[in-house]
Amino acid sequence: MTGSPKDALSTAELIRQMSEEVSRLVRDELRLAKLELAEKGRHAGIGAGLFGGAGVVALYGGGALAAAVILLLALAMPAWAAAAIVGVVLLAVAAVLGFLGKRQVTEAVPPAPERTIESLKHDIDVVKERAHR
Repeated sequence: MTGSPKDALSTAELIRQMSEEVSRLVRDELRLAKLELAEKGRHAGIGAGLFGGAGVVALYGGGALAAAVILLLALAMPAWAAAAIVGVVLLAVAAVLGFLGKRQVTEAVPPAPERTIESLKHDIDVVKERAHR
């Protein structure tokens, strides 16, 4: 005999063990994917909250600056004309930013558990290699 403990096992026993190991492997990979996605989700949530806060503060700051520009232009023209000019410029900037944002969103790749995918690919390669022996 070669001395390997698996040499003494029957084919049915080897298949049963392989089935248990594959099941355990799949459960472990699913657990890893769940943990990885939870971590990414937590970071995304915190980031989104911070972006929201920054947006609110920037909105107030932008409003104050727009009012200052309107008051400055009102020194050279009627106040209604100054407000209209500033409003049109702000709408044009908003349109450009909206188009740029839309383009970025369409180019975004869906989030995926990259480490888990790599681990699964490695596991599949190992199983294929052992199956060919």
